[in-house]
Amino acid sequence: MKYIYSTIKNIYNISELRNRIGITIILLLIYRFGSYVPLPGINPNGYSSYASYSGIMQILSSFTGGAFNRVSVLALSVMPYISASIIVQLMSFAFSYFQKIQKDGESGNRKMNYIIKWVTILVCLIQAPAYIIALTTHFIPLYTNEIYFIYNNKLLFIIISVIILTTGTLFTVWLGDKITQKGIGNGISLIIMTGIISRFPISVINEINNKMGMGIGKWNYGLIFLEFLLWILVIIFCLLVIQAVRKIPIRYVNSYYSNNIFQHIPIKVTTAGVMPIIFSQSIMLFPMTISTYIKNEKIKYILDIFNNIYGFWYNLIFVIMIIIFTFFYTSLTISVSKISDDLKRNGGYIPNVKPGKNTINYLDNIIYKITIPGALLLSIIAILPSLVIKIGITKNIALFYGGTSLLIIIGVIFETIQQINIYLLNYKYDHFIYG
Repeated sequence: MKYIYSTIKNIYNISELRNRIGITIILLLIYRFGSYVPLPGINPNGYSSYASYSGIMQILSSFTGGAFNRVSVLALSVMPYISASIIVQLMSFAFSYFQKIQKDGESGNRKMNYIIKWVTILVCLIQAPAYIIALTTHFIPLYTNEIYFIYNNKLLFIIISVIILTTGTLFTVWLGDKITQKGIGNGISLIIMTGIISRFPISVINEINNKMGMGIGKWNYGLIFLEFLLWILVIIFCLLVIQAVRKIPIRYVNSYYSNNIFQHIPIKVTTAGVMPIIFSQSIMLFPMTISTYIKNEKIKYILDIFNNIYGFWYNLIFVIMIIIFTFFYTSLTISVSKISDDLKRNGGYIPNVKPGKNTINYLDNIIYKITIPGALLLSIIAILPSLVIKIGITKNIALFYGGTSLLIIIGVIFETIQQINIYLLNYKYDHFIYG
């Protein structure tokens, strides 16, 4: 308790850190307020059937803090930006032009961000019409007095909505950039995290009410305690998986690194991070989306088998795709030939391994061996919500027992705490030196 008090006191004493945290909170609040502003032409009291829709809506809503379900001006949030970032990142592996830009340092990063934002606009011009068409065709009846203020002009509603949704996404990205520049932590990640966490209190309340209403007397409190304990254990498990590292020892023998100092190359067990889960989840949305347009009952029945996000077949294919994408994304992220060349150029080598091809083969073998457990652990985390439902935990709170949501929350909080600790360490150092 004393440590927490002293940490808060030190944060307050550092004016720059205090101001950055304040700016971050204000900008996040602006985003949260914006997520409750409905699109023009939409009656916020008339789309309860859409807001309660499960499946696709439940997955997409988790990244927008409910803005997607509320038909908000920020309904798409940063989803187009994430899609654009993935597209540009994949293109950087395929085209040398993007690789050259990435090597230009700070100016290269600015160019890449500029390209990503233009690609974001293009993605918005695809996702926004699809969202509005699905909204007016499948989820909300078009000309219903309870929902629409705009009548008999569907085209006008679509055009206005697409413009506003695109603007809303760009505004959200702008807020994220401002948080990164003038606040604390990664702005885009914090926006996603706040959207996910915003659903946590009501989920906890609903879970407590559900357990207290089961009519099993004194065991109610025990069940709630066991669920909380299980949740803590899942968080610890996710932390261990995220932080797990395989250290490859290296030695430098040239004059720059004197005395043959041993160092190491840290390779994370989950190098791909949360990206394989996001990729897999995006692809698994296709059967859900297509089934809403299919009229044939047999085909619709087959697609519906994979639409149950808590069912066996959905999770089996989900796990297979996560494993495949983990290997794919790891191979794109880690270039063993580049590591080998850098070691050779700097006079480094791996003990008992010859430079060149032998080093490449050795690194390939190590990465392959640690990617297998990494992919399996990511798969376990991804399907944990489906598993905990089997033991009686409700769907709303189950989303916080694993999957993309929990990994994003843990990763963002850990990264933000690291940045705060850097400020605190600098403060202690200055205080020690200058008194």
